[in-house]
Amino acid sequence: MSGEAGHHPGRLGVLVHHVRAGVRWIGWYVREVSGETAYEKYAAHVRRHDPDAEVMTRRQFERSRMDAREADPRDGFRCC
Repeated sequence: MSGEAGHHPGRLGVLVHHVRAGVRWIGWYVREVSGETAYEKYAAHVRRHDPDAEVMTRRQFERSRMDAREADPRDGFRCC
């Protein structure tokens, strides 16, 4: 039966599927926690709400984030 088209995957196939899903989830989680997705979210938001608006480059966006962090000591990113 294992040679028939459309057969169910064996235990190894299921295990590989779960491992791949776990690796994808870990990658997603690391990107979210590290803030790496912030630019994509920003760009999507700007384009969705005003398609004609100019979207900052990633470099401009990161500089803006850094300036905002340093300007507000309550954020806890700076000690002084």
